[in-house]
Amino acid sequence: MTSTPNIIFILCDDLGYNDLGCYGGSVIPTPNLDRLAGTGMRFTQCYTGAPICAPSRCVLMTGKHTGHCRVRDNFGRVGGVGEQKRVPLESEDFTVAELLKQAGYATGMTGKWGLGEPGSTGIPNRKGFDEWFGYLNQRNAHTYYPPYLWHNETKVFLDGNRDDQQGEYSHDMVVQFALDFIRRNHAGPCYLHIPWTLPHGQYEIPSVEPYDDMPWSDDEKVYAAMVSRIDRQVGEIVALLDELDIRDDTLLFFGSDHGAARRWEGVFDSCGALRGQKGIVYEGGIRTPMICSWPGHIPSGAVSDQVWYYADFLPTVAEITGRQEPDDVDGVSILPSLLGEPQDLTERFLYWEFYGRGFQQAVRYGDWKAVRPSTDRVFDEPLELYDLSEDVSESSNVAAERPEVVASIEEFLADCRVDSPNWPVAR
Repeated sequence: MTSTPNIIFILCDDLGYNDLGCYGGSVIPTPNLDRLAGTGMRFTQCYTGAPICAPSRCVLMTGKHTGHCRVRDNFGRVGGVGEQKRVPLESEDFTVAELLKQAGYATGMTGKWGLGEPGSTGIPNRKGFDEWFGYLNQRNAHTYYPPYLWHNETKVFLDGNRDDQQGEYSHDMVVQFALDFIRRNHAGPCYLHIPWTLPHGQYEIPSVEPYDDMPWSDDEKVYAAMVSRIDRQVGEIVALLDELDIRDDTLLFFGSDHGAARRWEGVFDSCGALRGQKGIVYEGGIRTPMICSWPGHIPSGAVSDQVWYYADFLPTVAEITGRQEPDDVDGVSILPSLLGEPQDLTERFLYWEFYGRGFQQAVRYGDWKAVRPSTDRVFDEPLELYDLSEDVSESSNVAAERPEVVASIEEFLADCRVDSPNWPVAR
């Protein structure tokens, strides 16, 4: 299939699988996202690239899983840039923005990048984006009232936030940039990457309405207001697409960069029945809500249990636009699934590794999920094995009962990754 739809990917930060009404959330109303799901496809088994910010974004941009991609954690263990040892993308790291720019797209990004420090090889303008506005460094994005943001390679100082004032809310500025980019490029085709920081902490927001009187902590009120703000502003983006009469010409993705940072149990139950949370390779850390809309192409009101992850985004976009994907990507195109057509991906392996708490590995193979818990060395710990078709909470380790499955996954793990000079792992 060769086409030139506009492509928008809205990527939230720390949004839980169970936060949206259409995914089972019952506390925070999300009418716009529920409506979007009703006019598109809701995936129940979509996965992020990693259980934490920077590597998940790297997987999404490059189509390579965390055993192959450049950025594998928020901070490098060896090398990196500055005191925080951030590892930027390099010139040879080919991104989906570069692919779409080659296909004639206007490319824009607004929000939190996290894949390149100022002046490095990884800044957005050097990785395929014509224009961008927001945060380079994810640590700077921990405040919603920063002293400055970046517009391309220029700092934009926010006078309303001088001397610790809270006059200019960065998230709303990002949303306005997104709306303006769409207006300026609606003749298409255009690609807009929108990695929002909400609902990541710090928990700051201009107003906690309509949750002022709820019997919650201050953080809980802000979190709920953040999710509501996300929902309202997704509605604004969709309304603009309708106003410009380009809704049918736009492929829209909505997801999170990883699982919820807090489970918010007993209040929002953001992870639902899923085990774990951000920073852990159990389901609560890597399964994401994923809504896809492309009227006239993606069936309305569809619910899909197709298993896919963020490494599949680049190959999917390549097939949609008729471009050749790089030979070394780990993902596959899920275009047939998006179009509601049969697609058998049960025999492939999905892989994650994470360094933030020792060294963790996870594999999804059909209904099987294998986890190697945190360890200081590769292969030190035996694999845990879960049958997600019966045990989505990963509560019953059946590795002892299914040694043949464990053996197959161990065989895959033997050569599924390459060592990183920035994140060496002892053997």
